[in-house]
Amino acid sequence: MPEESILIIGANSAIAGSLIQNFLDRKTVAKIIAISRSLPKSQSFSNKDRIEWLLSDYTEASIEGIVTSLKIRELVIDKVIICNGALHSSFFSPEKRVDDIKLKNLEDIMKINAFIPMVWVKNLKPLLRKSSRCSITVFSARIGSIQDNGKGGWYAYRASKAALNMFMKTASIEFRREPAEISFLLFHPGTTDTYLSQPFHKMVASTAIFQPDFVAKQLIKILDNLAYDGEIKFADWKGEPIAW
Repeated sequence: MPEESILIIGANSAIAGSLIQNFLDRKTVAKIIAISRSLPKSQSFSNKDRIEWLLSDYTEASIEGIVTSLKIRELVIDKVIICNGALHSSFFSPEKRVDDIKLKNLEDIMKINAFIPMVWVKNLKPLLRKSSRCSITVFSARIGSIQDNGKGGWYAYRASKAALNMFMKTASIEFRREPAEISFLLFHPGTTDTYLSQPFHKMVASTAIFQPDFVAKQLIKILDNLAYDGEIKFADWKGEPIAW
């Protein structure tokens, strides 16, 4: 019988869409709760009767409201995957030099990439306490590695992902005291053919640009073999560890 319930936050992204379909293709998955700012415009899913789509504007009130409704239903979650992230928009792009830094851009990127995922984890804690075992995956990036920074630039994005990593590392220590076995994974998907990375594809060899479905399958493979040992993992799409 299908048993797994999966919560996917930032579900309107290309990788999240591929994750949803790959999970729906599994007979072990009973339900997927997908959360995004808006409903998907064009993507169709098979077995979509197992998807429940909830809308959020990612304010604290919205996040609290959604999690409260899930707690009232006494839903047991087996996997949480937080896909939210931003690198550029019509208002900002990665800084090449320190001269390009603008406070508003720093605040916006930090809020999207670090603060909002942390607010989700904060609110989900009482709900996940009911699970016997649960994984929390958050999309990070190799560029958030302080040790691996050999090129400089991209100040806001680097700092936001480094902050995200520290938030989740700290939360993972606290969550060890929970009755449930809760394991954290910081996942680097690599350069994927999505809106986030498309403006920068010319900087990457075509063979190193992945399709969303490939990345989704790689992540699921990693989650299938994830150790619930209380230690947070910071890993790439191959499952190989990334230096902090």
